[in-house]
This record gives sequence, C-alpha cells and structure tokens, in this order.
Amino acid sequence: MYTFSSKLKTFSLILMVLGAVGIGFGFLNSPKTIEEVETILSADAHGHHEEVAHDTHAAQDAHGDHKADAHHDDAHTEHLNHVLHQLQNKPWSAFYVACIFFMLISVGVLAFYAIQYAAQAGWSPILFRVMEGITSYLLPGSIIFFIVLVLSGMHMNHMFTWMNPDVVNPEHADYDKIIAGKAGYLNVTAFLVRAAIYLIIWNLYRFFTRRNSIAQDSAEEGTTTYHKKNFKLSATFLVLFLITESMMSWDWIMSLDPHWYSTLFGWYVFASFFVSGITVIAMVTIYLKSKGYLEAVNTSHIHDLAKFMFGVSIFWTYLWFSQFMLIWYSDIPEEVTYFVTRIEQYNLPFFGMLVMNFVFPLLILINTDFKRLSWIIVLAGSVILFGHYIDFYNMVMPATVGDQWFIGIPEISAILFFFGLFIFVVFSALTKAPLVPKGNPLMGESKQFHY
Repeated sequence: MYTFSSKLKTFSLILMVLGAVGIGFGFLNSPKTIEEVETILSADAHGHHEEVAHDTHAAQDAHGDHKADAHHDDAHTEHLNHVLHQLQNKPWSAFYVACIFFMLISVGVLAFYAIQYAAQAGWSPILFRVMEGITSYLLPGSIIFFIVLVLSGMHMNHMFTWMNPDVVNPEHADYDKIIAGKAGYLNVTAFLVRAAIYLIIWNLYRFFTRRNSIAQDSAEEGTTTYHKKNFKLSATFLVLFLITESMMSWDWIMSLDPHWYSTLFGWYVFASFFVSGITVIAMVTIYLKSKGYLEAVNTSHIHDLAKFMFGVSIFWTYLWFSQFMLIWYSDIPEEVTYFVTRIEQYNLPFFGMLVMNFVFPLLILINTDFKRLSWIIVLAGSVILFGHYIDFYNMVMPATVGDQWFIGIPEISAILFFFGLFIFVVFSALTKAPLVPKGNPLMGESKQFHY
C-alpha cells in the first residue's frame, strides 16, 4: 500500500493556503468603481488615451460643440464601464481557467482509462490504480467548478456575456440579435442543467468502475465478473463521453465568445486536456516508481505513455492548424475576429503556446531512447502541462478580460491552490487501495510487457 508522505502532504497544504490567500487578494484588489478604473488606466503605460480624450474635450469646448462633447462623455463612460467589467472579471477568469484545467485533466485520465478498458489493452492494467487515483480529483473539482457556474448564472461576474438579460431584450440598448437567436440553447437554466448532466455522468462512471476494480481484487481466482462490468461500462461511457465532451466545450468555453463558433472546437479542447491527462499519468507513475512503488512498471510502460504524449501533441497541433488555417483562409469577418484578438493582444501566449505544445514535444519526444528516460519525460511533461494551461488561458481570457490581461497574483494563486488540492486529493486516494490491481485478468500480460 502507498503511504502519503508527510512532506508531500505539507507541500500540498502550503500550496493551497498560499493560493487561497492570493485568490482572496485578487478579488479584494479588483476595482469597484469607474473612478478606480480611471486611476488604473492613467497609471498604465497606455494612459496617453486619457490625454487624447482631454485634448478632444478642450477642442470641443473651444468650438462650443456641446452635443459632441456630451456624446464623447457617454462613449468614454461606456468604455470605462467595459474596462471595469474586464478588470472585475480578471480574478474570476484566473480562478476559472485553473479550475477547469485541473478538473479536465482528471476527465482526460478518465477517458484514457475507459479507452484502455474498452480496448482490453494488455500493457496498461499495471497503471490502472494510478489512473483511478488521478480521477479521484474529478468529484471535488466538479463541485467547485459547478459552484462557479452557478455564481456566474447569478450574475456574480460578467464572464458569460449572454447571461445578461438585457442582450435578449429587444427594448434594451444592449440587445444582441445574434445572442437572442441562440437563447433557446444559451440560457442559464438549460446551461446549468446540461453542466449537471455532464458532471454526473462522468462521476458516476468513475464511481462504479472504481468500485468494480476494487471488488475484482477480492473476487475468487478466475472470476472476471467485475472486469466484464467495467468493460461494458467503459464502452457505454465512451459513447456518452464523445457527446458530453463536445457539448461541454461549447457551453463552458466557446460560449464565452457567443458570436463565434468552430465545428472543430470540441475535438480541439479534448486533445488539449487528453494529452495533459496522459502526461500527469506518466509523471505520477515516475514519482511513485522513484519512491520504490510499482516495481513491475518498466521502461516499456513509460515509453508507451511517452508515445501517447508525443502522438496526442501532434494530434492537437493538427487540430489547431486545421481550425486556424480554415478560418484564416476563408477570411470571414465574424470568424477571423477570434484569432485577430488573440494575435494582436495575446501575441506572446498565443505563439508561445505553439512552441510548448508542438515544437518542444516534437524535438524532445520524437527520439525513441528519450522516451525511456524519466527525467526527459518529467521535463517534457512540465512544458506540455504549462503549455496547455496557456492554451486554456488563451481560450478564456480574451473573451472575459480583453486587453486587460497579464499573469499576476490571481493567475499564479489559482494555479497554486488547484495544484495543491490536486496533489492532496490524488495522493490521498492512492493510499486507499493497493497500487497493483490483483484481480485484473490482464495483469500478467501487463507485468511482462517488454519490447
């Protein structure tokens, strides 16, 4: 049985405390009035816009054009309100990105686990308890994430612009015909009901397969009843997962930009958290191996995980390029604005993500020998995980904070908090059952896996 070391437990608790303090600071420090926004903008490097506005006022007064002056004041106030919402969104968005990223890592591992069961793969059963440990984060992660969605539906933030009732009111100045046309799908009640369905399906699959996996350990020798149950559950789950994952990506990420859509988006989001999940499996396995556990895990197992890390990284790149190239080539204004915003305002994270998620894994993991070296896997895995965090950052932030972005205390604190929580939950779960599933009928093949 695995024992959760006191040092690692203390480390995870310190991360959670530091993260919680930083998250609280981020919320308390966000501006509350447009006067505070004016102060922030005037202190900003782009404060020259205020000077231009002042000069315009002077010129208008000189010509007595009071009507134009009043119109400019209205536009200026509207701009300040918009920036106020963006800056108030910043701690929410930082929390949201880290929350969904770590939760979807556990979902990616869950999908990989289901694929291994449904495919009756012979190499991977030795890693099943590692996967079950990582997926244990799904329940607390789901609860926290659903609370954030509920708070968004209660208008505690402005991340989802379509949740504003004024945009679907034809009598209001903020009426948006496009969003109003999607109101049958994009409404708070349906949004929360769908979210609950997705999370319940994923958590139920995780609960029953985990229970069957442990029950198989104590089953009579030669009995495969629980293994067969997990096979059927996995095959069914994968069908449901394909549907719920695509809809989840539309609801939780794509609807942040309610005017924009992409038919590839569900696959793109899946590839991002799927490779992140596989990477975490590899890194947790390597950690446990270094502590003297999982003796039957050999370099061939690590090599296979590294192959998946490499292969899915290339798959992610293919989807990224397909989405980008088609939108760029067609040059339809409603579509290209998505990438124009990211290239102009998020240049460094947008292109830096490509280096971390494609170029680096390609150069490092294409070598067969490197795939068997633990330190190489940990190095590549660290870059991949950070790169895909930035990927989610690029998906969320431009829609919620616009050009008011920078990676500061709220972002770093949210990462620390959820990373600490992830470590605490996962490694606590690993202590609850033997790290090697004893009753799995494919365990003999898995232990002897060499090539």
